[in-house]
Amino acid sequence: MSEAESFDYVVVGAGTAGCLMANRLSGDPRRSVCVLEAGGRDNWIWFHVPVGYLYAIGNPRADWLFTTVAETGLAGRTLNYPRGKVIGGCSAINAMIYMRGQREDYDRWRDLGLKGWGWDDVRPFFRRHLDHFLGESEHHKAGGEWRVEEPRVRWKLLDAFMEAAVQAGIPRSSDFNTGDNEGVGYFHVNQKQGRRWSSARGFLKPVLNRPNLKLETNAQAARLIVEDGRVGGVEFTQGGVRRRVMARAEVVLCAGAVGSPQLLQLSGIGDGQRLRAAGIEIQHHLPGVGENLQDHLQLRPIYKVEGIRTLNEDYGSLPRKAWMALEYALFRRGALTMAPSQLGAFTRSSPLQATPNLQFHVQPLSLDKFGEMPHAFPAFTASVCNLRPTSRGSVRLASPDPAAKPEIRLNSLTTPEDEQVAIDALKVVRRIVSMPALAKYHPQEYRPGPQATSNGDLLAAARQIGTTIFHPVGTAKMGTHDDPGAVVDERLRLRGLAGLRIADASVMPFITSGNTNSPTLMIAEKAAAMMGEDAS
Repeated sequence: MSEAESFDYVVVGAGTAGCLMANRLSGDPRRSVCVLEAGGRDNWIWFHVPVGYLYAIGNPRADWLFTTVAETGLAGRTLNYPRGKVIGGCSAINAMIYMRGQREDYDRWRDLGLKGWGWDDVRPFFRRHLDHFLGESEHHKAGGEWRVEEPRVRWKLLDAFMEAAVQAGIPRSSDFNTGDNEGVGYFHVNQKQGRRWSSARGFLKPVLNRPNLKLETNAQAARLIVEDGRVGGVEFTQGGVRRRVMARAEVVLCAGAVGSPQLLQLSGIGDGQRLRAAGIEIQHHLPGVGENLQDHLQLRPIYKVEGIRTLNEDYGSLPRKAWMALEYALFRRGALTMAPSQLGAFTRSSPLQATPNLQFHVQPLSLDKFGEMPHAFPAFTASVCNLRPTSRGSVRLASPDPAAKPEIRLNSLTTPEDEQVAIDALKVVRRIVSMPALAKYHPQEYRPGPQATSNGDLLAAARQIGTTIFHPVGTAKMGTHDDPGAVVDERLRLRGLAGLRIADASVMPFITSGNTNSPTLMIAEKAAAMMGEDAS
């Protein structure tokens, strides 16, 4: 093993959170920072062209290629579980949707006893790094590192769906990020002039010339170094060589809701009984590690249409594909700038819900499975997900080998509450599609199909068409001292061991009501501020 280097801070993971953390910690020239990233650099065109997610997800160059176990609640199916394998992490391959969630999400965290995590507390940290096309306001800001723009393409079909949603009683919304996201409208996206804006582009790459910041890529963390009740460094493998890097102040874990609990468990931090069974020496019994996994399950109803253009036909036409490429090359506009979903809607599955608990991602295309070719017929997809699932899963070691993939278990659709929301969600889709604004295009339900009529039929259909929307959180959750499942405290310090903080989506006690990328940035921003306070 090579001689260990020492820094003030060691950040594990240069993903969404880690890039911001590296930027903020190295902003103090008196402090040295090392960032370990298991993936590589983002020197591939498809990390930057917005539709590149089609080529990145499922590609070992960009994706860790995780899968879930066979999910009982999803008819025994095993799901692909993409995670970014590159600087920028999932922000380099995700849907680019800027979304904060609802005021009530964060007030719920605060009401658990987590001081400083209510909506009014966290909103300044959302604003701190923002460069929003709407400019300065109570909710937004210009001039920060995290660029947010309007989409650069529109579809007549999506406008018709928006009008149908309004006819179904969902109000229009021009901004989902004010604390109340109820409504229908176009998503705002993390792009700049038609290119993807990842956290690596916004936070990391502009500061890599700082002399106090060192980035190590292709550096696979193997274990945390625990000595005398303190996490003092990280052991990692790079180019076949085992190395160590030590932290004089703190190690900051930013490896995400899959990677962070995996590394903790590899280091002997977790449930003692499970660690022992996996052949891991116990360093610190902390049973909540890897538990409390939450994700948004999306159902993907598909409707054939007539007399209106969809991306299905464009994709099947060589002249139209040539025009897409030319339009992007000349103007940075058109279909190649598309996020996976352009139109969004937030509404309630039933009047019993206090706030919207459904999110729509509406797309002018359809396919059998992500990564496959679009259908040959014109169609749209009205994906709908349960924003506040009660099902809970886990991320656990499958092997003591750091290179082995962990066991990811979602347990989706395994509670009566989630089953009812799935049934009601499919009914909400049908109600919107039945509105006059779409009638002239003769929508025909292709999936799950009009034969699914009873609640039992709809639940069975949900089990067949349900899939993750790739928003894992909660596997190292924040909690108070009397919460037996808590992994970190309200300042994101690991319970029971000094020297380690976790600052990524794994610390969320409850999932937010929308896409989780920007809430993860907020967590990292707030964590960096707390670390500055604690170091002064």
